[in-house]
Amino acid sequence: MPRIFVLHLLLLLVVVATDASPTDESAPRGGHADHGEPGHRDAHQDSYSTFASEFLESRYLSDEGYPFPTAPPVDPFAKIKVSDCGLTKGCVRYGKPGCDAETCDYFLSYRRIGADVEYEMSADTDGWVAVGFSSDKKMGGDDVMGCVHDDNGRVRIHHFYNVGQWAKEIKRNPARDEEGIFENGRVTCRFKRPLYVPREETLVDLHLSWYYLFAWGPAIQGSITRHDIDTPPVSNHMISIYKYEDIFMPSTAYQTFSSPFCLLLIVALTFYLLMGTP
Repeated sequence: MPRIFVLHLLLLLVVVATDASPTDESAPRGGHADHGEPGHRDAHQDSYSTFASEFLESRYLSDEGYPFPTAPPVDPFAKIKVSDCGLTKGCVRYGKPGCDAETCDYFLSYRRIGADVEYEMSADTDGWVAVGFSSDKKMGGDDVMGCVHDDNGRVRIHHFYNVGQWAKEIKRNPARDEEGIFENGRVTCRFKRPLYVPREETLVDLHLSWYYLFAWGPAIQGSITRHDIDTPPVSNHMISIYKYEDIFMPSTAYQTFSSPFCLLLIVALTFYLLMGTP
């Protein structure tokens, strides 16, 4: 009997708490409470349901250790797809034969997106990676875009202009939609810049063809220093963003025996060993 009495008492309290709420005092102003119309009951039911759902969500989510409300996830840096090279974008690879964006000494891709050109760069370095647009294959008077890994772990896109052998940073930066990452000992970045720009000494129009200069090297406190190799690679021909090529350039370690002089030397040495000395 005591248990039944307690249950009845709790049920009565729930009914009273449901019917008696602060909205009852303002009900006559709406003109519906005295006649038992559903407007007030529906509004009260909605508020009660909202409270119950919020209570349950906060109760159980907090037990699991998740914040409420949960923040949307941050998109990670999308890996560079080399399968699109030569098809929907142009690529330049420098390094070991068969290398990709994660294993080449240097990697660059480009593609047109509307009125912009999107570039992707990656290099085996913890400092910076860059591409220069040149009219003569030589360093000096070149428009340069570089991705620099700073001391805070961020990768930022910078605009430079080659003055002789020195890269001067330019405040006017045409890059947008920038993203970059330093991971597995590599600096990788992605950005867009306009296809057409007002004529200026430090900016070139990308709708024209240019020799591409490729460079990478260490950085000190977010500032670039001299590139890793004495003679950075340069594209053999002018590159057009309207032609998607897949260009491979062997690094020094893989081009030693491919030069005509070395091949001739090997043939002469082989002939000498086979014929013997007189």
